[in-house]
Amino acid sequence: MKRSRINEIIRECDAFIRSHGLCLPPFAYLSPDELRTAEHGEIKRRGMGWDITDYGDGDFDRMGLFLFTTRNGLNADLGKHSAMLYAEKIMISRRDQLSPNHRHDIKVEDIINRGGGTLVLELFAATPEGGIDRHAPVTVLCDGMERTLPAGGHLKLDPGESVTLFPTTWHAFWGEGSDVLIGEVSTVNDDLTDNIFEMEIGRFSEIEEDEPPLHLLVSDYADRL
Repeated sequence: MKRSRINEIIRECDAFIRSHGLCLPPFAYLSPDELRTAEHGEIKRRGMGWDITDYGDGDFDRMGLFLFTTRNGLNADLGKHSAMLYAEKIMISRRDQLSPNHRHDIKVEDIINRGGGTLVLELFAATPEGGIDRHAPVTVLCDGMERTLPAGGHLKLDPGESVTLFPTTWHAFWGEGSDVLIGEVSTVNDDLTDNIFEMEIGRFSEIEEDEPPLHLLVSDYADRL
């Protein structure tokens, strides 16, 4: 992806979030130089901030996702009794924009339609080995109530509705009708190691630096902070 396109998406998505009455935290608007100061070290360590991906496909409008991680615990704290064991994200799935089929080994997540169009999830159960079971029905919790769908069934969430996804659930999703504002509440998030995709794709994008970054992405931190 070109950095100019990433900067454009940041502006568009910030406006979309605000149009739904939500505001990002102050650190979202720090310049790259401001983010490099010692007082913001936990933001880098916890992987908080802007995240825009085309999954290495090169066509963001067809396959991609906007994310902003507002808070996140640490993998090293998992299993402790008094620790930050949770994460929260704001995401935007554009109309007919695919977030491809994947699951997690550790993370349990609630995916919440916060506004806009209908959020559609294609669901599969996992085999005992962690692969995709293309025959077994899949059962998920939707706002505390069980829903069972056939393998590959489409779960549709209107604004206000949510689904709980465990590591045994493969899922792809996209917006239907219009763009969708999504909330994610989960256990600690680790996008470096805890994403298993069906396709041979990357979690982060290759970036062509055709202009300076408006704000750094989480994937920029290792090289720029």
